Amino acid sequence: MDSSASTLIVAFLVLAAPVLTRAVARWVKVPILVFELVLGIIAGPSVFNWVQQSDVLANLSTFGVDILFFVAGTEVTRSAMHGRTAHRAWLGWVISIAAGIGAGFLISPGLGAVIIGISLASTALGTLMPILRDSGVLGTPLGDSVGAIGVIGEFGPIFAISLFLGSRSFGAAGLVLIGFVVVAVLALIQVSRASHHRLHDFVEATLHTSAQFAVRAVIAILTLLVFLANFLDIDILVGAFTAGILWRLMIRDADEDTRQSVEAKIDAVAFGFLVPIFFVYTGIKFDLQALLHEPLAIALIPAFLVGLLVIRGIPSMLAAPEGSTWSEKISVGLFGATGLPIIVVVSEIGMQQDVLDSADAAILVGGGLFSVLIFPLIAVFLRDRAAAPART
Repeated sequence: MDSSASTLIVAFLVLAAPVLTRAVARWVKVPILVFELVLGIIAGPSVFNWVQQSDVLANLSTFGVDILFFVAGTEVTRSAMHGRTAHRAWLGWVISIAAGIGAGFLISPGLGAVIIGISLASTALGTLMPILRDSGVLGTPLGDSVGAIGVIGEFGPIFAISLFLGSRSFGAAGLVLIGFVVVAVLALIQVSRASHHRLHDFVEATLHTSAQFAVRAVIAILTLLVFLANFLDIDILVGAFTAGILWRLMIRDADEDTRQSVEAKIDAVAFGFLVPIFFVYTGIKFDLQALLHEPLAIALIPAFLVGLLVIRGIPSMLAAPEGSTWSEKISVGLFGATGLPIIVVVSEIGMQQDVLDSADAAILVGGGLFSVLIFPLIAVFLRDRAAAPART
Protein backbone atom coordinates (compact mmCIF):
# COMPACT_ATOMS: atom_id res chain seq x y z
CA MET A 1 0.00 0.00 0.00
CA ASP A 2 1.39 3.44 -0.95
CA SER A 3 2.13 6.16 1.60
CA SER A 4 -0.86 8.33 0.65
CA ALA A 5 -3.30 5.49 1.33
CA SER A 6 -1.55 4.73 4.64
CA THR A 7 -1.79 8.40 5.63
CA LEU A 8 -5.51 8.41 4.79
CA ILE A 9 -6.16 5.35 6.94
CA VAL A 10 -4.16 6.83 9.84
CA ALA A 11 -6.29 10.00 9.64
CA PHE A 12 -9.44 7.92 10.14
CA LEU A 13 -7.84 5.89 12.93
CA VAL A 14 -7.07 9.17 14.70
CA LEU A 15 -10.72 10.16 14.20
CA ALA A 16 -12.01 6.82 15.50
CA ALA A 17 -10.03 6.89 18.78
CA PRO A 18 -12.11 9.55 20.64
CA VAL A 19 -15.34 7.94 19.37
CA LEU A 20 -14.33 4.62 20.90
CA THR A 21 -13.16 6.35 24.09
CA ARG A 22 -16.55 8.00 24.50
CA ALA A 23 -18.40 4.79 23.64
CA VAL A 24 -16.81 2.84 26.51
CA ALA A 25 -16.77 5.76 28.97
CA ARG A 26 -20.09 4.68 30.50
CA TRP A 27 -18.36 1.52 31.76
CA VAL A 28 -14.70 2.44 32.12
CA LYS A 29 -12.58 5.54 31.46
CA VAL A 30 -9.87 4.37 29.08
CA PRO A 31 -7.16 6.93 28.15
CA ILE A 32 -7.51 7.82 24.48
CA LEU A 33 -3.91 6.94 23.67
CA VAL A 34 -4.69 3.29 24.50
CA PHE A 35 -7.15 3.21 21.60
CA GLU A 36 -4.69 5.07 19.39
CA LEU A 37 -2.02 2.46 20.07
CA VAL A 38 -4.39 -0.49 19.71
CA LEU A 39 -5.86 0.84 16.46
CA GLY A 40 -2.33 1.29 15.12
CA ILE A 41 -1.47 -2.30 16.05
CA ILE A 42 -4.64 -3.64 14.38
CA ALA A 43 -4.17 -1.62 11.18
CA GLY A 44 -0.42 -2.22 11.02
CA PRO A 45 1.65 -5.13 9.71
CA SER A 46 1.10 -7.16 12.89
CA VAL A 47 -2.60 -7.76 12.17
CA PHE A 48 -4.41 -6.55 9.03
CA ASN A 49 -1.45 -4.88 7.30
CA TRP A 50 -3.58 -1.99 6.06
CA VAL A 51 -0.91 0.60 6.92
CA GLN A 52 2.81 0.53 6.22
CA GLN A 53 5.58 2.64 7.70
CA SER A 54 6.39 5.70 5.59
CA ASP A 55 8.56 8.80 5.70
CA VAL A 56 5.50 11.06 5.88
CA LEU A 57 4.05 9.29 8.91
CA ALA A 58 7.49 8.98 10.52
CA ASN A 59 8.07 12.75 10.24
CA LEU A 60 4.61 13.57 11.58
CA SER A 61 5.20 11.12 14.41
CA THR A 62 8.47 12.87 15.29
CA PHE A 63 6.67 16.23 15.40
CA GLY A 64 4.06 14.55 17.59
CA VAL A 65 6.50 13.37 20.27
CA ASP A 66 8.25 16.76 20.15
CA ILE A 67 5.07 18.70 20.85
CA LEU A 68 3.99 16.15 23.48
CA PHE A 69 7.11 16.95 25.49
CA PHE A 70 6.69 20.66 24.74
CA VAL A 71 3.26 20.47 26.41
CA ALA A 72 4.82 18.56 29.31
CA GLY A 73 7.31 21.42 29.68
CA THR A 74 4.48 23.95 29.88
CA GLU A 75 3.10 22.03 32.87
CA VAL A 76 6.22 22.71 34.95
CA THR A 77 5.26 24.76 38.01
CA ARG A 78 7.29 26.25 40.84
CA SER A 79 5.99 23.56 43.21
CA ALA A 80 7.43 20.94 40.87
CA MET A 81 10.93 22.37 41.21
CA HIS A 82 11.02 23.71 44.80
CA GLY A 83 9.82 22.77 48.27
CA ARG A 84 9.04 19.55 50.09
CA THR A 85 7.07 17.93 47.29
CA ALA A 86 9.76 18.57 44.67
CA HIS A 87 12.58 17.40 46.95
CA ARG A 88 10.76 14.17 47.73
CA ALA A 89 9.83 13.66 44.08
CA TRP A 90 13.49 14.05 43.09
CA LEU A 91 14.54 11.64 45.85
CA GLY A 92 11.96 9.14 44.62
CA TRP A 93 13.22 9.43 41.04
CA VAL A 94 16.86 8.97 42.06
CA ILE A 95 15.85 5.81 43.93
CA SER A 96 13.86 4.67 40.88
CA ILE A 97 16.64 5.21 38.33
CA ALA A 98 19.24 3.53 40.56
CA ALA A 99 16.97 0.56 41.28
CA GLY A 100 15.87 0.40 37.64
CA ILE A 101 19.40 0.27 36.25
CA GLY A 102 20.34 -2.23 38.95
CA ALA A 103 17.43 -4.47 37.96
CA GLY A 104 18.36 -3.97 34.32
CA PHE A 105 21.88 -5.26 34.90
CA LEU A 106 20.43 -8.49 36.23
CA ILE A 107 18.61 -8.95 32.92
CA SER A 108 20.81 -7.29 30.29
CA PRO A 109 24.21 -5.92 31.39
CA GLY A 110 25.44 -2.86 29.49
CA LEU A 111 23.27 -0.37 27.60
CA GLY A 112 20.32 -2.72 27.88
CA ALA A 113 20.34 -2.15 31.62
CA VAL A 114 20.25 1.62 31.09
CA ILE A 115 17.30 1.34 28.72
CA ILE A 116 15.39 -0.86 31.16
CA GLY A 117 16.29 1.48 34.04
CA ILE A 118 15.12 4.60 32.21
CA SER A 119 11.88 2.84 31.24
CA LEU A 120 11.22 1.81 34.83
CA ALA A 121 11.98 5.31 36.15
CA SER A 122 9.63 7.22 33.85
CA THR A 123 6.22 8.76 34.48
CA ALA A 124 3.79 9.68 31.69
CA LEU A 125 2.93 13.26 32.65
CA GLY A 126 1.52 14.13 29.24
CA THR A 127 -0.73 11.07 29.44
CA LEU A 128 -1.79 11.74 33.03
CA MET A 129 -2.72 15.42 32.62
CA PRO A 130 -6.08 14.80 30.85
CA ILE A 131 -6.89 12.05 33.37
CA LEU A 132 -6.06 14.32 36.32
CA ARG A 133 -8.09 17.14 34.78
CA ASP A 134 -11.15 15.01 33.98
CA SER A 135 -11.17 13.29 37.40
CA GLY A 136 -10.91 16.55 39.36
CA VAL A 137 -7.48 15.71 40.79
CA LEU A 138 -5.71 18.60 39.06
CA GLY A 139 -5.29 21.60 41.36
CA THR A 140 -5.57 19.55 44.56
CA PRO A 141 -2.61 18.76 46.86
CA LEU A 142 -2.61 15.22 45.47
CA GLY A 143 -2.65 16.63 41.93
CA ASP A 144 0.31 18.90 42.75
CA SER A 145 2.25 15.88 44.03
CA VAL A 146 1.49 13.86 40.90
CA GLY A 147 2.42 16.86 38.77
CA ALA A 148 5.83 17.13 40.46
CA ILE A 149 6.40 13.38 40.12
CA GLY A 150 5.37 13.55 36.45
CA VAL A 151 7.59 16.51 35.60
CA ILE A 152 10.61 14.87 37.20
CA GLY A 153 9.61 11.49 35.76
CA GLU A 154 9.92 12.97 32.27
CA PHE A 155 12.65 15.57 32.91
CA GLY A 156 15.04 13.06 34.52
CA PRO A 157 14.72 10.31 31.89
CA ILE A 158 15.22 12.60 28.89
CA PHE A 159 18.46 13.86 30.44
CA ALA A 160 19.48 10.27 31.18
CA ILE A 161 18.82 9.42 27.52
CA SER A 162 21.15 12.21 26.42
CA LEU A 163 23.86 11.16 28.86
CA PHE A 164 23.83 7.42 28.37
CA LEU A 165 22.35 6.77 24.94
CA GLY A 166 23.85 9.53 22.78
CA SER A 167 26.68 9.06 20.30
CA ARG A 168 29.24 10.77 22.55
CA SER A 169 31.11 9.28 25.48
CA PHE A 170 29.54 9.78 28.91
CA GLY A 171 32.01 12.54 29.85
CA ALA A 172 31.67 14.45 26.60
CA ALA A 173 27.89 14.07 26.64
CA GLY A 174 27.83 15.35 30.23
CA LEU A 175 29.85 18.45 29.35
CA VAL A 176 27.68 19.28 26.35
CA LEU A 177 24.51 18.68 28.36
CA ILE A 178 25.75 20.86 31.22
CA GLY A 179 26.57 23.59 28.69
CA PHE A 180 23.10 23.35 27.21
CA VAL A 181 21.50 23.46 30.67
CA VAL A 182 23.55 26.51 31.70
CA VAL A 183 22.59 28.41 28.55
CA ALA A 184 18.95 27.32 28.90
CA VAL A 185 18.79 28.35 32.58
CA LEU A 186 20.30 31.76 31.80
CA ALA A 187 17.77 32.22 29.00
CA LEU A 188 14.91 31.15 31.27
CA ILE A 189 16.05 33.58 34.01
CA GLN A 190 16.23 36.41 31.48
CA VAL A 191 12.81 35.56 30.08
CA SER A 192 11.27 35.30 33.56
CA ARG A 193 12.56 38.76 34.50
CA ALA A 194 11.67 40.53 31.27
CA SER A 195 8.35 42.18 30.49
CA HIS A 196 6.38 40.61 27.67
CA HIS A 197 3.49 43.07 27.39
CA ARG A 198 4.13 43.72 23.69
CA LEU A 199 4.16 40.00 23.01
CA HIS A 200 0.91 39.56 24.96
CA ASP A 201 -0.72 42.45 23.08
CA PHE A 202 0.35 40.99 19.73
CA VAL A 203 -0.83 37.52 20.72
CA GLU A 204 -4.20 38.89 21.82
CA ALA A 205 -4.56 41.00 18.66
CA THR A 206 -4.01 37.98 16.40
CA LEU A 207 -5.81 35.41 18.53
CA HIS A 208 -8.88 35.30 16.32
CA THR A 209 -7.30 36.17 12.98
CA SER A 210 -5.50 34.15 10.34
CA ALA A 211 -2.16 35.43 11.72
CA GLN A 212 -2.36 33.15 14.81
CA PHE A 213 0.92 34.55 16.10
CA ALA A 214 0.88 32.51 19.32
CA VAL A 215 0.72 29.18 17.49
CA ARG A 216 3.41 30.30 15.03
CA ALA A 217 5.63 31.44 17.90
CA VAL A 218 5.22 28.11 19.68
CA ILE A 219 6.18 26.17 16.55
CA ALA A 220 9.18 28.47 15.97
CA ILE A 221 10.46 28.18 19.57
CA LEU A 222 9.93 24.42 19.59
CA THR A 223 11.70 23.98 16.25
CA LEU A 224 14.60 26.22 17.29
CA LEU A 225 15.34 24.37 20.52
CA VAL A 226 14.85 20.93 18.96
CA PHE A 227 17.28 21.98 16.20
CA LEU A 228 19.77 23.24 18.80
CA ALA A 229 19.52 20.00 20.79
CA ASN A 230 19.97 17.94 17.64
CA PHE A 231 22.93 20.10 16.53
CA LEU A 232 24.60 19.49 19.91
CA ASP A 233 23.76 15.77 19.66
CA ILE A 234 21.54 15.98 22.74
CA ASP A 235 18.28 14.08 22.70
CA ILE A 236 15.75 16.32 20.97
CA LEU A 237 13.25 15.77 23.79
CA VAL A 238 15.49 17.93 26.01
CA GLY A 239 15.03 20.79 23.54
CA ALA A 240 11.27 20.19 23.27
CA PHE A 241 10.82 20.09 27.05
CA THR A 242 12.90 23.26 27.51
CA ALA A 243 10.88 25.02 24.83
CA GLY A 244 7.71 24.30 26.79
CA ILE A 245 9.17 25.81 29.96
CA LEU A 246 10.35 28.87 28.00
CA TRP A 247 6.94 29.45 26.46
CA ARG A 248 5.20 29.11 29.83
CA LEU A 249 7.41 31.87 31.26
CA MET A 250 6.79 34.11 28.24
CA ILE A 251 3.01 33.83 28.42
CA ARG A 252 2.40 33.43 32.19
CA ASP A 253 1.59 37.13 32.86
CA ALA A 254 -0.82 37.46 29.95
CA ASP A 255 -4.54 37.94 30.54
CA GLU A 256 -6.10 34.70 31.80
CA ASP A 257 -8.59 34.49 28.94
CA THR A 258 -5.73 34.96 26.47
CA ARG A 259 -3.66 32.25 28.13
CA GLN A 260 -6.57 29.84 28.09
CA SER A 261 -7.28 30.56 24.44
CA VAL A 262 -3.63 30.03 23.50
CA GLU A 263 -3.51 26.82 25.53
CA ALA A 264 -6.63 25.57 23.75
CA LYS A 265 -5.07 26.26 20.35
CA ILE A 266 -1.83 24.49 21.27
CA ASP A 267 -3.84 21.55 22.61
CA ALA A 268 -5.75 21.46 19.32
CA VAL A 269 -2.55 21.25 17.28
CA ALA A 270 -0.95 18.77 19.69
CA PHE A 271 -3.76 16.45 20.77
CA GLY A 272 -6.02 16.94 17.77
CA PHE A 273 -3.35 16.28 15.16
CA LEU A 274 0.27 15.44 15.90
CA VAL A 275 0.27 13.50 19.18
CA PRO A 276 -2.41 11.01 18.03
CA ILE A 277 -0.34 10.30 14.91
CA PHE A 278 2.66 9.57 17.15
CA PHE A 279 0.73 7.01 19.18
CA VAL A 280 -1.02 5.43 16.18
CA TYR A 281 2.29 5.18 14.34
CA THR A 282 3.87 3.64 17.45
CA GLY A 283 1.13 1.01 17.32
CA ILE A 284 1.81 0.43 13.63
CA LYS A 285 5.47 -0.23 14.42
CA PHE A 286 4.63 -2.45 17.40
CA ASP A 287 5.81 -5.98 16.65
CA LEU A 288 2.94 -8.06 18.00
CA GLN A 289 4.14 -11.14 16.12
CA ALA A 290 7.43 -11.07 18.01
CA LEU A 291 5.46 -11.42 21.25
CA LEU A 292 3.14 -14.10 19.95
CA HIS A 293 6.03 -16.22 18.72
CA GLU A 294 7.77 -16.05 22.10
CA PRO A 295 5.52 -17.15 24.99
CA LEU A 296 8.19 -16.08 27.48
CA ALA A 297 8.01 -12.53 26.12
CA ILE A 298 4.27 -12.39 26.84
CA ALA A 299 4.91 -13.62 30.38
CA LEU A 300 7.46 -10.84 30.91
CA ILE A 301 4.89 -8.07 30.38
CA PRO A 302 3.25 -8.65 33.80
CA ALA A 303 6.76 -8.82 35.29
CA PHE A 304 7.53 -5.41 33.79
CA LEU A 305 4.28 -4.05 35.24
CA VAL A 306 5.30 -5.28 38.67
CA GLY A 307 8.68 -3.66 38.12
CA LEU A 308 6.99 -0.33 37.41
CA LEU A 309 4.95 -0.64 40.61
CA VAL A 310 7.90 -1.53 42.80
CA ILE A 311 10.68 0.55 41.23
CA ARG A 312 8.71 3.65 40.23
CA GLY A 313 5.48 3.45 42.21
CA ILE A 314 6.77 2.89 45.74
CA PRO A 315 9.44 5.67 45.61
CA SER A 316 6.81 8.03 44.14
CA MET A 317 4.78 7.64 47.33
CA LEU A 318 7.45 9.69 49.11
CA ALA A 319 6.02 12.81 47.42
CA ALA A 320 2.44 12.24 48.61
CA PRO A 321 0.94 15.28 50.39
CA GLU A 322 1.49 15.56 54.13
CA GLY A 323 -1.21 13.82 56.11
CA SER A 324 -2.21 11.56 53.21
CA THR A 325 -4.09 8.38 53.94
CA TRP A 326 -2.69 5.08 52.71
CA SER A 327 -5.25 5.09 49.90
CA GLU A 328 -3.99 8.48 48.76
CA LYS A 329 -0.35 7.40 49.02
CA ILE A 330 -1.04 4.29 46.94
CA SER A 331 -2.94 6.46 44.46
CA VAL A 332 0.10 8.71 44.10
CA GLY A 333 2.30 5.66 43.61
CA LEU A 334 0.04 4.26 40.90
CA PHE A 335 0.01 7.57 39.05
CA GLY A 336 3.80 7.72 39.33
CA ALA A 337 4.16 4.18 37.95
CA THR A 338 2.15 5.05 34.82
CA GLY A 339 4.61 5.29 31.97
CA LEU A 340 4.49 5.08 28.19
CA PRO A 341 5.87 7.93 26.03
CA ILE A 342 9.41 7.72 27.45
CA ILE A 343 9.22 3.92 27.22
CA VAL A 344 8.25 4.17 23.55
CA VAL A 345 11.08 6.60 22.82
CA VAL A 346 13.79 4.70 24.68
CA SER A 347 12.66 1.40 23.14
CA GLU A 348 13.05 2.88 19.66
CA ILE A 349 16.53 4.10 20.58
CA GLY A 350 17.38 0.63 21.85
CA MET A 351 16.33 -0.95 18.55
CA GLN A 352 18.20 1.67 16.50
CA GLN A 353 21.38 0.91 18.47
CA ASP A 354 20.82 -2.87 18.20
CA VAL A 355 20.63 -3.15 21.98
CA LEU A 356 17.04 -4.41 21.92
CA ASP A 357 15.33 -6.67 19.42
CA SER A 358 11.68 -6.20 18.42
CA ALA A 359 10.47 -8.65 21.09
CA ASP A 360 12.35 -6.79 23.85
CA ALA A 361 10.89 -3.47 22.71
CA ALA A 362 7.41 -5.00 22.53
CA ILE A 363 7.71 -6.18 26.14
CA LEU A 364 8.59 -2.68 27.35
CA VAL A 365 5.96 -0.89 25.25
CA GLY A 366 3.36 -3.54 26.08
CA GLY A 367 4.04 -3.09 29.78
CA GLY A 368 3.77 0.68 29.43
CA LEU A 369 0.50 0.29 27.54
CA PHE A 370 -1.02 -1.84 30.30
CA SER A 371 0.24 0.60 32.96
CA VAL A 372 -1.71 3.40 31.26
CA LEU A 373 -4.78 1.20 30.99
CA ILE A 374 -4.76 -0.12 34.57
CA PHE A 375 -2.90 2.10 37.04
CA PRO A 376 -4.74 5.45 36.60
CA LEU A 377 -8.13 3.75 36.87
CA ILE A 378 -7.21 2.19 40.21
CA ALA A 379 -5.54 5.42 41.36
CA VAL A 380 -8.65 7.52 40.67
CA PHE A 381 -10.85 4.91 42.42
CA LEU A 382 -8.64 4.96 45.52
CA ARG A 383 -8.47 8.74 45.54
CA ASP A 384 -12.27 9.03 45.27
CA ARG A 385 -12.74 6.47 48.04
CA ALA A 386 -10.35 8.39 50.29
CA ALA A 387 -12.14 11.66 49.50
CA ALA A 388 -15.65 10.25 50.09
CA PRO A 389 -15.55 10.44 53.95
CA ALA A 390 -14.47 14.09 53.71
CA ARG A 391 -17.56 14.90 51.63
CA THR A 392 -19.99 13.19 54.01
